[in-house]
Amino acid sequence: MATDFAEPPIGILDAPFDSALSERYLVYALSTITARSLPDVRDGLKPVHRRLLWAMRLLRLDPAAGYKKCARVVGDVIGKYHPHGDQSVYDAMVRLAQNFALRYPLVDGQGNFGNIDGDNAAAYRYTEARLTQVAIDLMDGLDEDAVAFRPTYNGEEQEPELFPGMFPNLLANGASGIAVGMATSIPPHNAAELLNAAIALIDNPATDPLDHVQGPDFPTGGLVVDGAAVIREAYATGRGGFRVRCRWTVEREKGGAWQIVVGEIPYGVPKGKLIEQIAALINEKKLPILADVRDESDAEIRLVLEPRSRTVDPQVLMDGLFRLSDLETRVPLNLNVLDKTRTPRVMSLKEALEAWVEHQFVVLRRRTEHRLAKIADRLELVAGYIIAFLNLDRVIEIIRTEDEPKPVMIAEFQLTDRQAEAILNMRLRSLRRLEEMELKREQEALTKEQAELQALLGSDARQRTRMKKDLGKIRDRYGLETALGRRRTTIEEAAPAREIPLEAMIEREPITVILSQRGWIRAMKGHVDLASAETLKFKEGDGPAWAFHAQTTDKLLLAAENGRFYTLAADKLPGGRGFGEPVRATIDLDGNVGIAAFMSAAKLDKLLIAASDGRGFVVSAADVQAETRKGKTVMTPRPGAKLLLAKPIPADADYVAAIGDNRKMVVFPLSELAEMTRGQGVQLQRYRDGGLSDAIAFHYADGLSWSMGGGSGRVRTESDLSPWRTARGAAGRMPPNGFPRDNRF
Repeated sequence: MATDFAEPPIGILDAPFDSALSERYLVYALSTITARSLPDVRDGLKPVHRRLLWAMRLLRLDPAAGYKKCARVVGDVIGKYHPHGDQSVYDAMVRLAQNFALRYPLVDGQGNFGNIDGDNAAAYRYTEARLTQVAIDLMDGLDEDAVAFRPTYNGEEQEPELFPGMFPNLLANGASGIAVGMATSIPPHNAAELLNAAIALIDNPATDPLDHVQGPDFPTGGLVVDGAAVIREAYATGRGGFRVRCRWTVEREKGGAWQIVVGEIPYGVPKGKLIEQIAALINEKKLPILADVRDESDAEIRLVLEPRSRTVDPQVLMDGLFRLSDLETRVPLNLNVLDKTRTPRVMSLKEALEAWVEHQFVVLRRRTEHRLAKIADRLELVAGYIIAFLNLDRVIEIIRTEDEPKPVMIAEFQLTDRQAEAILNMRLRSLRRLEEMELKREQEALTKEQAELQALLGSDARQRTRMKKDLGKIRDRYGLETALGRRRTTIEEAAPAREIPLEAMIEREPITVILSQRGWIRAMKGHVDLASAETLKFKEGDGPAWAFHAQTTDKLLLAAENGRFYTLAADKLPGGRGFGEPVRATIDLDGNVGIAAFMSAAKLDKLLIAASDGRGFVVSAADVQAETRKGKTVMTPRPGAKLLLAKPIPADADYVAAIGDNRKMVVFPLSELAEMTRGQGVQLQRYRDGGLSDAIAFHYADGLSWSMGGGSGRVRTESDLSPWRTARGAAGRMPPNGFPRDNRF
């Protein structure tokens, strides 16, 4: 059997798959980077935008002309210049016409070109467009050989490689795009500020552009709230970002009521999506202090935000919205562009401006050389016309009598071929205009202009002066005092939106919290008498366990016998009507695990917690609060034991008293008890039989007090506790006479 492989057919290349794939992917990547996604630093355009504007220019869609259907423009672009899908070309055209997407729109659209709500534009058969003055300024010089042209993709026509105009489009309108392995994101800026910075750079190359450029200037306005150092760092490196907030005011109404009105939203945020986002915050109760959001926009944006109560702080409400919604966004800066060699790189603001200014000097020199060539051509013809005027009769005679008048004229009057051809091509009616004075005046004017342009080409100083003058004219057109050029975005440093405390998010109201023996919880409005009939209403077979006064802004701590602590929000408790709801429905607590303690966390500092076997420790109230319904393990009782108590420690407490089931009591310094965040603790009291019954932290000088019971209301205080004062962990002795029989303090 033959093992030799046949030679591959002619025209088929046998190559390793990995190398063939990598080579082709590299070609695709480079094409994406240079011919699709990244803008050129010199005119700020991607090829699709450049081709769109060029096609519209050839269709003579000037600002003074009538509109033409967008379908016509898109057809020309994809048929002659840009062999891609019509929808992608139309989408690019739509963006060039949107005054909320571009700071200085390049296309003047008529019809539905989308809106700031996020709605799409109408199909291109329904919309019309023409160029804006900005686009005309950007393309100024295309007829004067200011830039190079190249063949279109099919070689039938020519298209400009870039635009020569003096409008600083890259930074003024910004750009965004994602290529292969790199991306660009450039926010829009104020053209007048950019032109002032460019003029200053021409005067002094060491100038800092930030002396003139404040920061981004978005078409939708808003506020940039970053500090000067952050802005400077972003522009120095070409990478960074800007925090952009909405512009808002408080509208006061009669009676003290108020509402917040948002007049400008951050750049790039669709208004419709923003309203849905805020409405979701209200529905999901993530921002309880906000009651409603309304869209009252017409030509101007007007979003109305209603607070839950007039007592809400407007700044607190807005801080919450800044954190939870797109009323504050981050606009990235990644100044990744193609330089004059078509190489992608990240530039600083100064480098980008310098590259644009350098391009403008190249354009100035090319336009000057083009004008000089035109002047030389015209001077040659004018000189020929003057000779013809001086010898008009002889010229006419030669033309009438000679079969080949051209060589005779050239020989007799020392004319050039172009001069002789121009004279022969003159119409008879032009003879009356061949006045020597007019021709000589034109010759003098052209000669003077020629000398000035030659001096301009030969002097860098003259070129800088001319450039500053030309830039100044454009700057005046887009000046800060004009409607189009005025700055829309305010640079105003502000701190990051603060974390809003729960107390600020909830309206503070008094409540009475009741938890039954079987774990049913409810909250009654107001501070109700804890002994009232309404408070003592429970299901049959159930009874009171805990009842106390609190506020809706409080957090409530529930300690289970397994040593886990749970945190409940007082404002989310079920209402006081009926018997409430099982507390186990809101926390992950097994039905066979009892509840050891329940209290408000308001004004709590430290807790004394102890297990039934007499072990305990001190814990900070902040360390027992849980974030989730699963709770937080604080005490890990030993086998057979359970968490028995969790009691607040008074601020002046310096001693601990503990009593056991065996009715023996010990008193020892609080300092002997360890402060922990989690564990079993240390032994409070030693027992031969039984375990701990109760413990309390108190101020030693005040003694121990307890109720005498029996409904008398009398309280007894034992001031001399020296008989029970001992070291922690002792067995203790019988309590004072009259101490409650249930062994509870």
